[in-house]
Amino acid sequence: MEKSSLEKKYSKWIILLSIVIPVAVAVLFLVKLKDLGFDVSPLPFLPPIYATINAITAILLVVAVWAIKNGKVQLHQNLMKTAIGCSLLFLVMYIAYHMTTPSTKFGGDGTIKYVYFFILLTHILLSIAIIPLVLITYVRALAERFDRHRKIARITFPLWLYVAITGVVVYLMISPYYQY
Repeated sequence: MEKSSLEKKYSKWIILLSIVIPVAVAVLFLVKLKDLGFDVSPLPFLPPIYATINAITAILLVVAVWAIKNGKVQLHQNLMKTAIGCSLLFLVMYIAYHMTTPSTKFGGDGTIKYVYFFILLTHILLSIAIIPLVLITYVRALAERFDRHRKIARITFPLWLYVAITGVVVYLMISPYYQY
């Protein structure tokens, strides 16, 4: 298959996933399994796990950039695949948590409340934006369009890193207010 046609082949999937994932998360975030008649227990152990996964993702991203800058292509590829896998695992756990556990309200006040909501809002908006960026970056690497891959990776990397780090920060800021 020609390399540019590989990009075209995946472009419809990238568009579809970039729309379906955020919409599905928003819908599933509102669905509580208990309200649907399922007898499920809350899953309060998940937030520290998925915050840790976000931290691991951030480390993987930084090491992957170091690897490629040092000519370690196979290591870079493996780290990036693992980072994508971690992001998917995070997503599954995040949805499971919010479908089984009541939402926690941030209890801080004053300036810290505004800082928290700023970080949370930018985290959410950029987590939506990185979906197509990660997918496009990955497909360009698969298609061996490395000039185009590098160009978009320079945008994808800092945004994805921000999302991963702020995921940990949001968890640390709200964790004192969890009540089970």
